[in-house]
Amino acid sequence: MKPWCDGLADHCISNSIVRRLQEAAHEVVRLRDVLPMESADPVVIAKAQEIDAILLSMNGDFADLLSYPPGKYKGIIALQMRNHPEISEQLMIRLIAYLTAHPRMAPYRGKLLVVEVNRIRIRD
Repeated sequence: MKPWCDGLADHCISNSIVRRLQEAAHEVVRLRDVLPMESADPVVIAKAQEIDAILLSMNGDFADLLSYPPGKYKGIIALQMRNHPEISEQLMIRLIAYLTAHPRMAPYRGKLLVVEVNRIRIRD
């Protein structure tokens, strides 16, 4: 079975996070490969929709249910680092474990996954 894939990594997602996901056999496209880095949030989420990708971001704006209602999108994964890059590895372990346990795209459609060190919150 093909693992979770078709993710679009927002400009705030580091190359090391993208590499980590790719090493775990997940397909991730970097924003800078498909849009200018300074693209506005509505353009970024529209591009994710256009390429049928889950948006991966650390931008808190995408975790705002009113501005970006999850039901309208293929999926949004919001990494919650809050200026603590030292927790990046812990977040990746949690996220990759979740993605491995849920390899099909269906559980992500219309959902916002807020990835924290000790949990993943799922919002509709």
